[in-house]
Amino acid sequence: MRRLMLLRHAKSDWPAGMPDLDRPLAQRGMEAAPRMGCYMAEEGLLPDLALVSPARRTDQTWDLVAPALGMVEVRVENRIYEASPERLLEVIREVGDGVRGLLLVGHNPGTQDLAAHLVGHGDRYAFARMSQKYPTAGLAVIDFPAETWAEVDFRGGRLDRFVTPKVIGAGEDEL
Repeated sequence: MRRLMLLRHAKSDWPAGMPDLDRPLAQRGMEAAPRMGCYMAEEGLLPDLALVSPARRTDQTWDLVAPALGMVEVRVENRIYEASPERLLEVIREVGDGVRGLLLVGHNPGTQDLAAHLVGHGDRYAFARMSQKYPTAGLAVIDFPAETWAEVDFRGGRLDRFVTPKVIGAGEDEL
């Protein structure tokens, strides 16, 4: 079994004239991200490896989530930024067999599109919410009956849950 956790970065700011890659988290994002980390820890959603987009807002999101999760190997993965579901799947398939739980910290629309493409069954209500809106700091947890990450494919996963800051009381559910 492989568990993939797809975390969209927390709410970011849009300073005038700043390149997209350099956009920081907004105050609301700085408050929601650690709450999502605490939720993940309390629920036993502990990755072996975190792949994080090179954008400042994803890096900051990870920095605020990470303390709750303990020791997690982390790698900045440039291919996550502005990636299609197909590109993201390529990245996932390259993960080593020793990793059972993988966290990908990325962006929309790629995160939402990837989640929708990967899920073949599972919690249909969570799937409907996730398909309609994947808010900042939203987390999809998808399980695969696979021996290796190379076997992961579209429609092969079971959606365990889709959680947003609003659901856990962090109050951030906006785009």
